Amino acid sequence: MESLQIASFVVRFQLAAVEKETGKKQWRIKVTHVQEERETLFETIEEATAFMKSRVEDS
Repeated sequence: MESLQIASFVVRFQLAAVEKETGKKQWRIKVTHVQEERETLFETIEEATAFMKSRVEDS
């Protein structure tokens, strides 16, 4: 029987800036991998998702 593996993440979005001309929002994204107690910052959701995917695939 395979052992149960769990990967938990907490994802927080913080508004970092808003461009005055376009109104485009820039976000700071903090991902915490719960099992490793590791926090990592990202600028895009794509980067955050890739990080989480890599942690899951490595476990």
